[in-house]
This record gives sequence, structure tokens and C-alpha cells, in this order.
Amino acid sequence: MSIDSRAISTSLIILATIGIFYVLVVGQTFLVPLAVALMIWYVINALSRTFARLLPAKFLSEKNTPNWLTLLLALLSIGLFFSLAIDMVSSNITAVRAAAPAYKANLDTLIAKLSANSQYNILENVQLAVANLKITPIIQTLASTFTNMIGNISIVLFYVMFMLLEQSTFQKKIQSIFPDQNQRGSIMSILSHAQEDIQTYLWIKTLTSTITGMVSYGVLLLVGVDFAGFWAFTIFMLNFIPTIGSIIATLFPALLALIQFDTIGPFLVVLIGVGAIQVVVGNFLEPKLMGNSLNLSPFVVMMSLTLWGSIWGIAGMFLSVPITVMLLIAFAHFEKTRYIAILLSGDGDLKFVDHADHQ
Repeated sequence: MSIDSRAISTSLIILATIGIFYVLVVGQTFLVPLAVALMIWYVINALSRTFARLLPAKFLSEKNTPNWLTLLLALLSIGLFFSLAIDMVSSNITAVRAAAPAYKANLDTLIAKLSANSQYNILENVQLAVANLKITPIIQTLASTFTNMIGNISIVLFYVMFMLLEQSTFQKKIQSIFPDQNQRGSIMSILSHAQEDIQTYLWIKTLTSTITGMVSYGVLLLVGVDFAGFWAFTIFMLNFIPTIGSIIATLFPALLALIQFDTIGPFLVVLIGVGAIQVVVGNFLEPKLMGNSLNLSPFVVMMSLTLWGSIWGIAGMFLSVPITVMLLIAFAHFEKTRYIAILLSGDGDLKFVDHADHQ
């Protein structure tokens, strides 16, 4: 390849990258619900296959594949989860709004104690900030955010419904788009590996997040923290955000304990207790269960979290790992982009190379 052709190729790649990021940012309103819908569609099909393995054979199709019954059970499970989540969040927002004046009074008392015990006037700015703190508008903002979230959920579920209706024709469309058997085999291999790895990630992450939330609920209940169930659910959800989610999930209930009891003891118990649970599950249990199934570099995970978080906000943080997994698998299947997959991987050992060699 000549220098001019290399320069043109590099320029095209740069322009294409800029164009992709421009579309991702500008099209956020449309793309984020679509990406979330895709993840829910994955979960529904994973649940459907799980029910297909659990139900007696007489309830299944001859091929022992997910049918309308297992799909219905999966939809009911997802619907029940969303219903419980929406009910829990809405009821707790109302309760927190009612308790806000008491929390504000406890916070004022705590600041006064710290100021009295301080030899230096280091808390003057903190006191000023607390004096100007208006908790009620914050709660109202949270309620408004929650309302908008419900609206987005409606759009997401609308997308999911059409994906489920279209999935029966997906195989036929792939065959029509890629008549060449080798190309079709490569595309199906990418989709198969992506589905397998994303499902593995979601199952293990759900299991470890559930364990973390339940044990943390015990700690919060023992200390007597208000809304222990709500905070346990929040911990469960935030654990789907790599690293940062665990930190936030530890700080939030600890700070509530601080302003609820206006003493440092419960705060330290919650901070250390919930933090220890996060460390044990996140650094010992989860890696043991996950093994090398994803084989993503930890540095790449953090970079992906930062990148997608900056583009799509909180939704991007939740989706960062599944998106990176799909990119790694896609890059690994083509010789010209395989080096990118090696850079994204944890140890450079790509399990997709055998399939990619058909290209």
C-alpha cells in the first residue's frame, strides 16, 4: 500500500470515527432506549431458554427450544420485576420527601457538634452550604427524574415488543443478506458468541448483585437505617455499573445513616459493613464465577465506563460492558481488526480466532 493510499485510509477511519461519535451523541434520545431494549430482549430470551430447561418436555416444542409458553413466563418475570421496582421507588420517594425536614435537622445538629469540637474554623463553608441546602427541591427533582424514567421505560418496552415479534424472521433475513455461506457463518458466529457472553455476564452479575443487595439489607436492617429495602434494591442495581457503582452503592446508605442518626457510629458501621461486602463479592466471588468468560482488560472496562458514561450518561455506564464485549467479539472475527480485539482483551488470548480464520 502506497503512502498516499495509507493516508487516505487513515483519514477515512478518522472521519468515520468522528461521524460515529457524532451520531451517538446527537442520537442519544433514540439510541439509548434502543440499546436498553436490546439488553432486555437478550434477558427475555435468556429467561425463556432457562424456563425451557426447567419445564417438562411435554410443555415444549419438539426441538426443545423456547416456545410461546416459556416466552410468556419470561415476559411475566420481567414485568413483575419492573412493577415491583417502580412501586418500591415511587413509594420510597414519597417517604423520603416526608422525612426530609427531620434529616435536615439531624444534619444541622451534626454540623454543630463538629463545629463545637473543632479547634479550627474549617467547617464554616460546610455550615454555609448546609444552611443554604434545600432538601425539598432535591426530592422534587428526583421525583421528576423518576417520572421521566417511567416514560423512557414505556418506549423501551415498545421496542422490545417489536423485537420479539421480529425475531422469528431474523434467521431468514441473515440468509438473504449474506448468501455466501462463509460470510453467513462468520456473522452467525459473532451473534452466537455475543449472545453467549452477554448472557453469562448478565446471569453472573445478577447473581452477585442479588447476594450483595441481600447481605447489605441485613446490615442496614441491623443498624436500623430507614428504607433498608429501597437501599438494598439500589445497591443491587448500582452493582451493574463497574467499580464506580459499588462505591456509590456504599456511600449512599452510609450518608443516610449519618444524617438519620446524627452520630458517627451507624455511619461507620454501614460504610465498613457494606464496603466489606462489596470487596468480598466484587474481588473474590465474582471473578471466580466469571472466570475468563469475558476476558476483558480491567483498564479497558474502566475506559469503556468513562467513554459510554460521558456519551450516554447513567444508561451508558450500565451498558458499557455488554457494548465492549460485542465490539471485542466483532473485532476478533476479522483479520484486519483482530489486533484491536487483542488490545481490548485481558490476556491477548482470543477464543474466537478459530472462527475468525474463515475470513
